[in-house]
Amino acid sequence: MNKCVERLHNGIIKENPVFVLVLGICPTLAVTSTMMNGIGMGLTTTVVLTCSNILVSLLRKVIPDRVRMPAYIVIVASFVTLVQFLLQAYLPSLNAALGIYIPLIVVNCIILGRAESYASKNDVVSSLFDGLGMGLGFTVALTFLGFFRELIGSGTILSHTVIPEEYSIKVIALAPGAFFVLAALIAVRNKIMMSHGKDPDATGCMADCKNCLKDCDNRLKEFEEEKAKETEVAE
Repeated sequence: MNKCVERLHNGIIKENPVFVLVLGICPTLAVTSTMMNGIGMGLTTTVVLTCSNILVSLLRKVIPDRVRMPAYIVIVASFVTLVQFLLQAYLPSLNAALGIYIPLIVVNCIILGRAESYASKNDVVSSLFDGLGMGLGFTVALTFLGFFRELIGSGTILSHTVIPEEYSIKVIALAPGAFFVLAALIAVRNKIMMSHGKDPDATGCMADCKNCLKDCDNRLKEFEEEKAKETEVAE
């Protein structure tokens, strides 16, 4: 599989940041009361994630290792500020709906995690597609979550009535309902993966340490030794 396509597949399906890695849960649960909010938050995060991945990759050999995290935060914060200004100018209603969760993109663990684990170690093109893949995976997850919460909780889809109000389950549109819907979607996703003979966990860990043959401890030691050698060479 082409490396760029593999990065897109990885972010959207194999290592979906919400359904598999369970990252960025705060905005996921908070803003997905409607489908439109989910789409808006997902696409906003995708833009910031892709742009920050590109810049981190470009500067990966320039940023000193000891200040890399503060540098990543400054980069992400700059893009978040630009995106927020654009939303305020052209989509004020969406900006108001997302509220404080737009500035909080700065500390979203998905963005900082991809900058640290991938963009800082790979070329610009690969980092771009990694950001796109993870961002689109986040958008897909928020869109599905918002769709079901809005449909079941309010009886609407994109503000158009589909189910009479008396049949809606109001708690689904509230914060506790987000947990129920997210758990159900993760369970459905895992069931589909298992029915196709695939491991639902992207890490390949089935939490059966007694019978596991993966030899995780030795693999971790080998990884730490390789990391130490790379650090010595860099110094």
